[in-house]
Amino acid sequence: MYHKVIIVGNLGRDPEMRYTPDGTPVTSFSVATNRKWNRPDGSQGEETVWFRVTAWRRMAEVCNQYLQKGRQVLIEGRLKPDENGGPRVWTGNDGAARASYEITAETVKFLGGRGEAPADEGFGTPEEPPMESEEEIPF
Repeated sequence: MYHKVIIVGNLGRDPEMRYTPDGTPVTSFSVATNRKWNRPDGSQGEETVWFRVTAWRRMAEVCNQYLQKGRQVLIEGRLKPDENGGPRVWTGNDGAARASYEITAETVKFLGGRGEAPADEGFGTPEEPPMESEEEIPF
């Protein structure tokens, strides 16, 4: 079995990097995705879903270095469910039930946002080989 999740959203806070006991870097950050639609009565509906994202090793270091609150990113990864297969559920300070979807990142692409960095920045995606011109083809 296999699953993949792709989200595009904005960082809700600056990334936080730490190290495991064996020295492996891990960075965590939150990403908000937004959806808007028109209701049948003409009013506009809006929904925001928050994801907690975890990046490991070199990707963790790059995310910690270049990402900041407000930055738009594309994340490809896998959901990390709780022991029951659902989102992590907890009670907030106000007593209301809260849920969090957790993603382990496999690919992170920096899309812009704060600082408007170029859209082709990214980490975790395979590099395309340079195009060869006809003069370089050996036949």
